[in-house]
Amino acid sequence: MLQNIIYYGAGSRNTTQLPLRVSRQSAHRTLVRLFLYSALLLLTAACKNKKQVAAAKTEIYYTCSMHPQIVQEKPGTCPICHMDLIPVNRSDETKDEIMLSDEQVQLGNIQTDTLGKALMGDKVVLTATLNFDEMKVNTVSARITGRIDRLYFKNTGDFVKKGEHLFDLYSEELNTAKQEYLAALERQQTLGNSIIDFKQLLQSAKNKLLLWGVSEAQIDALAKTKQFSPQTAFYSTATGYVTELPVKEGQYVMEGGVVVKLADLSTLWAEAQVYASQLASVDYQGVATVQLPDMPGAAITGKVTFANPEISTDTRINLLRISIPNSSNQLKPGMPAYVVLKSRVGDALTLPIDAVLRNGQMAMVWVQAANNTYKRKMVETGLESGDRIEIRSGLQNGDVVVVSGAYLLNSEYVFKKGSATMEGHKH
Repeated sequence: MLQNIIYYGAGSRNTTQLPLRVSRQSAHRTLVRLFLYSALLLLTAACKNKKQVAAAKTEIYYTCSMHPQIVQEKPGTCPICHMDLIPVNRSDETKDEIMLSDEQVQLGNIQTDTLGKALMGDKVVLTATLNFDEMKVNTVSARITGRIDRLYFKNTGDFVKKGEHLFDLYSEELNTAKQEYLAALERQQTLGNSIIDFKQLLQSAKNKLLLWGVSEAQIDALAKTKQFSPQTAFYSTATGYVTELPVKEGQYVMEGGVVVKLADLSTLWAEAQVYASQLASVDYQGVATVQLPDMPGAAITGKVTFANPEISTDTRINLLRISIPNSSNQLKPGMPAYVVLKSRVGDALTLPIDAVLRNGQMAMVWVQAANNTYKRKMVETGLESGDRIEIRSGLQNGDVVVVSGAYLLNSEYVFKKGSATMEGHKH
């Protein structure tokens, strides 16, 4: 081949350099091919890595620990409870399973039952707080502008009886009205037979004093002594405990300004929180029982007097108000309480209470996936009746659920896998 190249180029001026030039061109072409091949390999690897990253992303979804029915592909917050969604790896879902030997099942007394429907509807237990009965809170206000010269009850919590001396007020306008009354009284007594009706003038001056809070007894005393003090005494118009005292001695108060608020504690409100999902189960016409953790054994019956017509959009919680008697004054506003309400009877999926593991934020059960193999599932619970609890979501009719030994099964899972969290669970 080299000879052919030399012969073909015999007529050229530089025939001795032709083979060298051809070999350089071949080497150049080879380098170009190698470069293109390397670039193609890099591009293929990059595409493969992108596909692997995309596949890895699709393996992750986000759900709510309180409402596992919420599933989405991006981070965010739960539209029901507004908690941050937790990431879950689909490939880890099998990690919720645990396999036991026959000996372990026997020693742990692992027993199962088939989930089915049953009559459910005994009671609903709600958390509550005792509060003042706002219908029995009385406000004592100033009838006229003046200065509080003296307060006879200065502490929140003081008990005030109706008619007790509450405060002394200095008011120039009120003192002027007293002088007008005494002047009308004097004219009536000295000029009673004149053509002027002093009786009507006297009644008009008296009505002004009554309007500004001066009592009949104080006006009669004024008529007898014909003297008055610059300070006017005011008395309580109700019986109760001082809950608010916004004024102090020496402070001026405007007409209509609050001097003191008195609460009658003979009845209290137990204000309970009920979730929107429980509203349909509550019997508002039934009898409510209020139990107090601070008073073991105490149970007080009452009736639902108010149900908030509006549900909070942030918490999805409604307010129920139960009026209860407090004749002995042992109950105090602010005490925690439980409200037990009768609920409507209906068919529901139920399990023994011991089958459900709860930690205050979520509930979980163990379901038999195969022979001696058990899988964790998060559930939403509802009503409780005796030793049974309603399962609202998370399970289906016919699921085989562990009803005895669930705690031991959970402990074995923690021992083997080192975590008892419910991440990775999906309905």
